[in-house]
Amino acid sequence: MSDYPFDILKHDRTEALADASLLADRPFSRTDWSFQADARRFVPGEQLATAINTAIAVGEPLLITGEPGTGKTQTAYYAAFKLGVEPVLHFQVKSDTTAKDLLYHFDTVRYFHDAHLQHEEGKSHALLDKTHYVEPQALWQAFDAAKETGTPRVLLINEIDKAPRDFPNDLLHELDKMEFFVNETGQTISAPKNLQPIVFITSNSERRLPEPFLRRCVYVHIRFDDRIVEQAVNVRKDEFSNLSPDFIKMAMQRFLALRDRSLRKRPATGELLVWLRVLSLAIGTYPERLEDDLSQLPYIGVLLKDHQDIEELQNERRF
Repeated sequence: MSDYPFDILKHDRTEALADASLLADRPFSRTDWSFQADARRFVPGEQLATAINTAIAVGEPLLITGEPGTGKTQTAYYAAFKLGVEPVLHFQVKSDTTAKDLLYHFDTVRYFHDAHLQHEEGKSHALLDKTHYVEPQALWQAFDAAKETGTPRVLLINEIDKAPRDFPNDLLHELDKMEFFVNETGQTISAPKNLQPIVFITSNSERRLPEPFLRRCVYVHIRFDDRIVEQAVNVRKDEFSNLSPDFIKMAMQRFLALRDRSLRKRPATGELLVWLRVLSLAIGTYPERLEDDLSQLPYIGVLLKDHQDIEELQNERRF
C-alpha cells in the first residue's frame, strides 16, 4: 500500500508545511507512463498486427483510425519496440501544420538578426552559413538516423485530421518522393529506398480524409470494445495492486456502463486507468462497493470531462 496520504490538503497551516515535502514524492512521479514505456505492455489484436506487417512489407504508410484510447498512437511505439528501432520520431499535427513542417525549419528570425549584426559591423551577410539556421524535422531526422544505423526508423504522424485541408495531399506528395530540396541551402535530402521510414499515421476521424490519400495507405480501424479495456487493465494491474481483482472487475463494469450512456464526451481507456490509480491511492475515502447508481461513483471528474454529462447523471438520481 502506498505511504502517500491521498488527502494531502490540511486546514492546519503547520501540518500543511510538514506535508509540503511530500509533493516531490507523489506517486505519479515513480512510474513511467510514456508511450515508449507502455510499448512493452501493448497487446495488439490479430487484425492490427496483420495491418502492421502488411504496411511494413509493402512500404506503404499505415493509417490507423479509432476512438481516443484505443491504442492508435501506441501502435507506432509498439512496432518500434518490437523491431528494435526505438525511439519513435513523433510528429504531432496541429491546426496550422504544413507538409514542410515535416521536412525542416529555417530560422528566418535568427538569420536576419545575425545578418543585421553583420551589416552593422561592416561585414557582408553572405558570410553567414545558412546551414547553421536549418533545423531538420521528423522526416529528415528519420533519413539521417537510418543512414547512421543502417536500419529504417518508425515515423509517427499523429492526428492528421487536425491539419488544414490541403495537408494530407501535400503529405502524400512528400511521402511518395521520399526526397526534398532545401531551398535555403541547395541541399537535396533523401535516403536509400531500403532505409526509408516505416510510417504510421493516426486519425480520430474528426473529418474525412481525401480519397487520393486514402488510396495510398494501408488502413486499419481499431474498434473500442471490452477486450481492449481488459487488456489495458491486465497489463497495468501492478499500478493498482491495492485493489482486489473483484473490485477492479466491478470498476470496469461501471466504466463500461458509463460509456453505454449518451454522453457528449465518453471516457476512454486513459480515463479508466487514471481512475483505477486514484481508487488505489484513495482507499478508505469511498465505499468498498461501487454502487450501480453511476452518479455515486467516487472521483467522477476523472472519468467524465463534460459538466453537462455530470449534471445530467446527477439529475437522474434526484428524480
